[in-house]
Amino acid sequence: MGATNKNAFTVLEVIIAIFILNLAVFGTFILIQQTLIGASLNQLQLTAYYLGQEGMEIVRNIRDTNWLKRQEWTTGLAVGNGWQEADYQSTALVTSQSRNFQVDSNGFYNYSSGDNTVFKRRIRIIPVTGYLQVEVIVDWTDRGKDYNIEVIDFLYNWYAS
Repeated sequence: MGATNKNAFTVLEVIIAIFILNLAVFGTFILIQQTLIGASLNQLQLTAYYLGQEGMEIVRNIRDTNWLKRQEWTTGLAVGNGWQEADYQSTALVTSQSRNFQVDSNGFYNYSSGDNTVFKRRIRIIPVTGYLQVEVIVDWTDRGKDYNIEVIDFLYNWYAS
């Protein structure tokens, strides 16, 4: 009778060991899944930040080009006209159409050609006495959740005569 009890106890040990092993394996899979989701989100956030910085550089480039052409420094900036948009080839801001960016075969984000992306960019220029406040917001959705990155800077007419 003692051998039977020992065998029953061994089966119970095996069941518990299998349960613990399953917890460890499933826990590892969940950890790997969360790590991959986190890495994907980090990549999207980095891309959004770069698109925000690019939007700011586009505005600066328009201002600087105006100076080189000896015209009003705010030409093409749509100051105070609400949300605008521009891509890397733009020479002026245009009213935002809330379009998603496309990325072409060279990796450039634009509104006219390439594969669709999850990113949208809005630019707003607010006149303040003596300077312009430039806001660039990049929006995207990932796994059903909305995200955005906001970049704010100030432009001055330091080249004024």
